[in-house]
Amino acid sequence: MKLDKSFVRSVIAVAAMAVAGSAAADITVISFGGANQKAQAKAFYAPFDKSGQGKVVPGEYNGEQAKIKAMVEASNVTWDVVEVESPELVRGCEEGLYEKLDYSRIGPKSDFLPKAVSDCGIGIFVWSTAIAYNADKLKTAPTSWADFWDVKKFPGKRGLRKGAKFTLEFALMADGVAPADVYKVLGTKAGVERAFKKLDELKPSIQWWEAGAQPPQLLASGDVVMSSVYNGRIAAAQKEGKNLKVVWNGSIYDVDSWAIPKGTPKRDEAYKFVKFASQPENQRVFAGEIPYGPTHLKGINGIDAKIAADLPTAPQNLKGALASNTEFWVENGEDLEQRFNAWAAR
Repeated sequence: MKLDKSFVRSVIAVAAMAVAGSAAADITVISFGGANQKAQAKAFYAPFDKSGQGKVVPGEYNGEQAKIKAMVEASNVTWDVVEVESPELVRGCEEGLYEKLDYSRIGPKSDFLPKAVSDCGIGIFVWSTAIAYNADKLKTAPTSWADFWDVKKFPGKRGLRKGAKFTLEFALMADGVAPADVYKVLGTKAGVERAFKKLDELKPSIQWWEAGAQPPQLLASGDVVMSSVYNGRIAAAQKEGKNLKVVWNGSIYDVDSWAIPKGTPKRDEAYKFVKFASQPENQRVFAGEIPYGPTHLKGINGIDAKIAADLPTAPQNLKGALASNTEFWVENGEDLEQRFNAWAAR
C-alpha cells in the first residue's frame, strides 16, 4: 500500500512532539556549594538524572535570600529548588518567597524528624557548627569556646563566620553561659551587650570567613589556629589527608531544607526532585559522603555505625551541644545582624 507523503510527515511530526513533551526538563537546584554540593551530586543529582524524571543543573549561593526575593518580585524565577537555612526559610515563607509545600507530593510528615518539617521546607540534613583545629599545629587540643577565646594559652588567629547568628551564641558560651541558657540570656538587652563585649576581647585575633569552604583552608594553611566550621567541611578535608579535628562541645546544630521558590515555571519537576532527594536510601548515601545527619527517620536507622559516630545526631556529639533557636533568629535576626555589621566595620 502506498502511503501519502504528507500523512507520513504529519505522523512523524506528532511522534516528535510526543517525545519532546515526554522529555524530562532541566531543573536548577541551588545549594551552598563545596563538599556539601559534591555529596548532593552523588546522592541526589546523578541518581535523579538516571531516574529519567529530570536533569539537575546545579548552582550555588551563600544564602543571599535577597536574590530569591528579587526573582519572585520580578516574576522571573530561574531557580527551581533552593537549599535554605531555618531562619531564612521561616522569614521567606512569611514573605511569600516560597511555595507552601503539599506533603502528599513528598511523603508523610511523620516519616521525618519534627524539626525537618515546615510549611515551606522539608529538611535535607542535620548539620552542626563546631570548633575545629589543626592537630599538626596545636600541641594541646582546645575543648570549649572558653579555650577558643584564650589567646594566651592558644596564641594565633581565630576563624569566625562573619555574621551575628551563632557567633553571638559562641561568645556567650565562652563567657560561661551554659548551652541550655544561651537563648534566654541572648533574649535580653544585657545578654546582647554581654555577647558583644566578649567579642570585643577577641576582635583583634579574628579572621572572618563567609563561605563554608574557607575554614578548612585557613586551618590547613596555618592562617588560623582554630575556627568555627560546618562539621561536614572538616570531614572532606580529612579525606584529603589533612589532620583537622572537630570539638563537639558547645556546637550548634540545625537543619537545612529544600524550598521551592514561588513562581517557578517548573514547580511539578521541583516536587519530583524534592520527593526523590527525601527518600531514606538517598539520604543515607549523602551521609556517607559528608557527615550530616539524615532527616528521614528510616534514613537514620539504616546508617552504618562508623558513619553515624561522626554525625551531629550521634548521642556523644550532642553532649554539650545546642539546638539552634529558629524562632529567636526570625524575631531578632535582622536587628542583630545590623548591629553586628556595624560592630564588625568599626
